[in-house]
Amino acid sequence: MDIKRVAIDAVNETIVMTVVHMDYKGQVAKRINEKMPLATVKGFRKGAVPKDLVEKQYGKAIKQEEVQKVVDLALERFVQSERLNLLGTPLPKVNENFSWDAEELVFEYEIGLVPNFTLDLEGKNDVVKYVVTADDKLIDGQVARIQKQFGTAIPQEVVAADSDITGTFANEEAGINNATTISLDMFKDKVTADKFIGKKVGDVVTVNTNGLFEDAHQLMDVMKIGHDDVHTIAVDVDFTIEAINGAELAELNQELFDKLFGEGKVATLDELKAKIKEDAEAQFAQQADQKLLADVQDFLIESTKFDLPAEFLKKWLQTVGEKKLSPEEAEVEYARSERGLRFQLIEGRAMATNEIKVTFEDLKAFTTKNIRQQMAQFGQTNPTDEEVQGIVARVLSNQDEVKRLSDQVVGEKMLELFKEKANPTTKEVTYEEFIAASYGE
Repeated sequence: MDIKRVAIDAVNETIVMTVVHMDYKGQVAKRINEKMPLATVKGFRKGAVPKDLVEKQYGKAIKQEEVQKVVDLALERFVQSERLNLLGTPLPKVNENFSWDAEELVFEYEIGLVPNFTLDLEGKNDVVKYVVTADDKLIDGQVARIQKQFGTAIPQEVVAADSDITGTFANEEAGINNATTISLDMFKDKVTADKFIGKKVGDVVTVNTNGLFEDAHQLMDVMKIGHDDVHTIAVDVDFTIEAINGAELAELNQELFDKLFGEGKVATLDELKAKIKEDAEAQFAQQADQKLLADVQDFLIESTKFDLPAEFLKKWLQTVGEKKLSPEEAEVEYARSERGLRFQLIEGRAMATNEIKVTFEDLKAFTTKNIRQQMAQFGQTNPTDEEVQGIVARVLSNQDEVKRLSDQVVGEKMLELFKEKANPTTKEVTYEEFIAASYGE
């Protein structure tokens, strides 16, 4: 057998395999001999069919099967021996003039190669690492929400300025139908709030989504509108009132503090505010890290130039998966996944260059941390190591969970690498400023 690579360009090649009779005749002969006792041909007893008739009836199919086995094995070994770093899998080229009767059988496979490129993590960029602070406005607002949440609801006949109003936002054409509870101080302007004053259960108030809230992202919560639409949607929405409640605010006392944070953890209003600030900024730090990771990804994708075997990958996409794609569908899928593939290659290069690996100990430590955080959210602040490790063991016995958690560990390691190498500019902002920077408003 002769096998060789034919370069088309830096990321596209063809593997050409020439198979001759010696490469497969032994296996074909063996299969024919195995077939003879089982062969059935009209006019002959089973097991008594002459060999030439067995070959005539079954030889072509057997030859094709055995040649394909030879080709598949040779292709696999060739890829390994040449240390080819492939994108996708080899695709057989169609040869309209191919004949199984030829002395030499020539098979060609298209392959797409991982491109060679230079990665510069320290290149000049405009990436910002945000440090998000909880300001007094946010903290005081959270204190007020706590007092309201743990206070006593008092049913009201009509809507007043301080009422909590439960109902459903609906617009059939826009696909909006969401039950929620709102307060009048959520609205951006007094004119909208005044529409609700004096209304009763069963009344319907119509508002427009455009400029309804100070932060348009609140539409995502109260109406379940997707983020892509919150800044542009401008439709009338009916709010049907289902319940009206005032509130007797909870007293800021030790009983409430213990209920919120555990016995003796917080004893004064100042300590409550400090705890709110600490918890909020820990949450903000996670959000800021995710933005940093996304921003560095965007920077690296835009700044790291390399060609992909695009046409090969589009062909390959048509062949993988349970549902075969049309050329048009493959084109769409490639456009959708190209940036992700580019970053996958960049990430792989960064990990290899900086010797980043995910060990079982890394995975176990990450999972343990997550389990403890989840248990704390449900009030289990002091679980035993035995309890935690029992849950960790069950989680890590699930291969799908292991894959998901491994990806998260890689994300954490890459984030630390980017913080170190990408030279982001640190900027301290309020949460409102961070949201504006994140969403362009």
